[in-house]
Amino acid sequence: MSGNPAVVMRLVASAYAVAEKAGAIIRRDLGQSTGANDLQTLADRLVQQSICAPLSKSFPKITIIGEEDLPEEAVKEDLIESSQSEEILQLVVWVDPLDGTKEYTEGKLTTHDSPYGDTVLIGISYGGKAIAGVINQPFFNYQLGTETADMWGMPGLGAFGFELQEVPDGRRIVTMTRSQSNKLVTDTVDAMVPHDVISWYGGACVFASLGTKKWGTCAPEAILHALGGKLTDMHGSALCYDANVKHINSAGVLATLRNLQYYTSTNKCPSQSCRP
Repeated sequence: MSGNPAVVMRLVASAYAVAEKAGAIIRRDLGQSTGANDLQTLADRLVQQSICAPLSKSFPKITIIGEEDLPEEAVKEDLIESSQSEEILQLVVWVDPLDGTKEYTEGKLTTHDSPYGDTVLIGISYGGKAIAGVINQPFFNYQLGTETADMWGMPGLGAFGFELQEVPDGRRIVTMTRSQSNKLVTDTVDAMVPHDVISWYGGACVFASLGTKKWGTCAPEAILHALGGKLTDMHGSALCYDANVKHINSAGVLATLRNLQYYTSTNKCPSQSCRP
């Protein structure tokens, strides 16, 4: 972005700290649902408050878009200041306090069946583009009693907090969601002729229909771009993260570390229903 990069670094550092705090809250409040039919758990709202309030205090005029609808008093009026750098007004923070709420309430995310589990996602965009991301995994190796896992990245700077597993040249491994899969998604995956398919609860690397939102893709996109990969819709078009953009990713999501052109070729999407 143009201007002083120190503003972005301060924001990323703050996002990293509040993501760690959010992960601790999730671990503490595991499974505390407000009702059998209420998938917006108490932890969801507490986590979003723990993210939004400190970021609003440190960056009073920044745009913060969260998955949960919180009451106005969640961020108190005395945190809002009248003066601020004009550049920061173009930054947007996308917050998913608990990606995988349904599985969280069902207790599926703390098992070895889902080794990475749910996530706290904080993405930062500027000019409609994802420029930084922080991801916290509260239940990483949960049964072993180890600490939460944190990763973050910025295109041009790098990605940190994890070890990248390289795929041998010529081998195609596709990752898809287990919790929101449908025939279109599985047909699309089959059309990619993968050598192996990995599925888990939570987010997806190939999702050829409605389901994902901007707060669930901004942070992963920034980290993936920092690694030299791409996160686009199913046709290879860039996602937009402006403050006023529609929140749903209407043309699906495709995340690739390489060979984007192969995966977005016209014969890979078997149905017109994944067209924008």
